[in-house]
Amino acid sequence: MTPPLRRTEARWAFWLLLPALLGLGLFTVLPTLGSFALSFAQWDMLGAPRWVGLANYADLGRDPLFWRVLAQTGAFVLLYVVLDVVLAVGLALALDQKVKALGLYRTAYFLPVVTSMVAGAILWSWIFDPRSGLLNAVLGLVHLGPVRWLSDPHWALPSLVVVSVWKNLGYDMLLVLAGLQAVPSQQLEAASLDGAGAWQRFRHVTLPLLAPTLVMVTMMATIRAFQTFDTVYLMTEGGPHRSTTIIGYWLFQNAFTYFKLGKASALAYVLFAILALLGAVQWWSRKAFSHQEEGR
Repeated sequence: MTPPLRRTEARWAFWLLLPALLGLGLFTVLPTLGSFALSFAQWDMLGAPRWVGLANYADLGRDPLFWRVLAQTGAFVLLYVVLDVVLAVGLALALDQKVKALGLYRTAYFLPVVTSMVAGAILWSWIFDPRSGLLNAVLGLVHLGPVRWLSDPHWALPSLVVVSVWKNLGYDMLLVLAGLQAVPSQQLEAASLDGAGAWQRFRHVTLPLLAPTLVMVTMMATIRAFQTFDTVYLMTEGGPHRSTTIIGYWLFQNAFTYFKLGKASALAYVLFAILALLGAVQWWSRKAFSHQEEGR
């Protein structure tokens, strides 16, 4: 039987949690269920929704643009994740050293994370400007270019990858840095006494202990890349010739440009399925690394 004090505590906990639970239900659970139901209907926000079953999902499968958007999204995610994780590890290793003004460097690298994407887009639009931009001016010094970074279909998507990495690199760098500082110094000192060089210490001591952090950073970067919308919206609007239309932006276009709410909802659940699959891979990877650490 529950003691009276425990019942009182449970009652207080319920009333204290109630506002948060109501907010979660109204603004997260209900819209999620509503959009799932809408993925089986056609609705243009003017008339009543019309039930069409799996037609929206079937239309996506038959639409060549869907497969092109999916391929472009995959290329964007791959480029973004590789560049982001490699640079995050490199910067974290550099900032893990004992150098002067270390706090200043960490702040400088984290600054883009708290900078408005609108301000970032204005800055990078000037850097990428084909006539007066900084990047083409630098290329001109070595007699290269000019390159139409945002208006050439071959360069537009990589350019957006660079902007997205610039915006979020500081956050991932801090996570990797925290992982590096959790590596026991005794193990590094023992490896040094055994004659291991810097690369051998990193390869055989730091990297295995850092692996769970890298898995988490990789998965967070992957999810973030799949959900990218603002960079595309502000800098290219999916062009030129749809070369930068990725799944997040196309979902927005279907919902609020073409008013195909059912198709947009179906697209959202395709994205959800992809992210759920990646989440399962992350869970399996972290579990595998945990077992490896326990076995050491």
